[in-house]
Amino acid sequence: MRRTREEVDATLQIAKLNAAELLPAVHCLRFGPGASGAAAGDFCLLELEPALCQQLEAGHSLVIRGDKDEPAVLCSKDKTYDLKIADTSNMLLFIPDCKTPDQVKKKEVQCNIIHTEIFGFSNNYWELRRCRPKLKKLKKLLMENTYEGPDSQKEKDSNCSKYTTEDLLDQIQASEEEIMTQLQVLNACEIGGYWRILEFDYEMKLLNHVMQLVDSESWSFGKVSLNVCLQELGPLEPEEMIEHCLKCYGKKYIDEGEVYFELSADKICRATAQMLLQNAVKFNLAEFQEVWQQSVPEGMITRLDQLKGLALVDRHSRPEIIFLLKVDDLPEDNQERFNSLFSLREKWTEEDIAPYIQDLCGEKQTIGALLTKYSRSSMQNGVKVYNSRRPIS
Repeated sequence: MRRTREEVDATLQIAKLNAAELLPAVHCLRFGPGASGAAAGDFCLLELEPALCQQLEAGHSLVIRGDKDEPAVLCSKDKTYDLKIADTSNMLLFIPDCKTPDQVKKKEVQCNIIHTEIFGFSNNYWELRRCRPKLKKLKKLLMENTYEGPDSQKEKDSNCSKYTTEDLLDQIQASEEEIMTQLQVLNACEIGGYWRILEFDYEMKLLNHVMQLVDSESWSFGKVSLNVCLQELGPLEPEEMIEHCLKCYGKKYIDEGEVYFELSADKICRATAQMLLQNAVKFNLAEFQEVWQQSVPEGMITRLDQLKGLALVDRHSRPEIIFLLKVDDLPEDNQERFNSLFSLREKWTEEDIAPYIQDLCGEKQTIGALLTKYSRSSMQNGVKVYNSRRPIS
């Protein structure tokens, strides 16, 4: 049975509503044959911010990613969002072709009673919260089978795990843009269609070849010719590996039609320090600084601030020591990260801890805000230090 105008007016009168204060068009809702038997869980609503709506309307996709044991995330082309269920006390109705008040105002409705069928309903919806991409798994997967060079025995073993871009998109909870950016951070390269991280010793071997050539040719670190490097070093290593090494440790530019690289002293000094520290549990700081400076190419100056997020100095030990502590090896979760750091050292200055929590900062979040939430501050010998808010076992 469809309602008549008289029945609508009678309902308004019972509700003590003045019809003159309302729009003339009336929606009469009724459950369709499918909706009356549908359960609330048969449909899902997703609340989107305007920018994501625009991406969908432009033909882009939104992808839900995560293994069975991982909380689901939703990814756009460049951002990652946590998916959270929000319950509501109001029943949310799915009504195809429903006219909003604005649409009714703009469009002349010949019949002022609009009969509308309810397609379904829900008592909750999914809401999105911007989150950091979960990228730790990316390095873990790529480190399963590092690249040691074309002649390595591993390259002849077809059972070694390798990952294409599509494989990584299936397994990593991050947007494609965030994954590709992190691959650059990890100095990964595509070899035969698969993403690989170079074994550190092999990477240093390539770098040594380049630095020896720079020295023998008496080049400036700011102008290293790609063509000459490929010609001279091609017989020793694959050309794509030589170019990849130059990209990792330099900045590409073109001068008079020829490709050059400006090598980064900071990156080369940092890699040299990692090579020295990786085989030592702890290193006398003074001795390390002397050996480090002797190990880098002549003309480069080593500084401890080149090692932020890679190594930690203990000024309280006697003698002072330095040891490898890579931010990449720390937990991805905020609380677990702080627990790990405070189990390593009871009290931290902001200068020391900042490189190890900088990557935890979300949008509009500062290091100070993180320290306030996860630590307690105090003064020690006139210096502000931070320790854990909870006992560390």
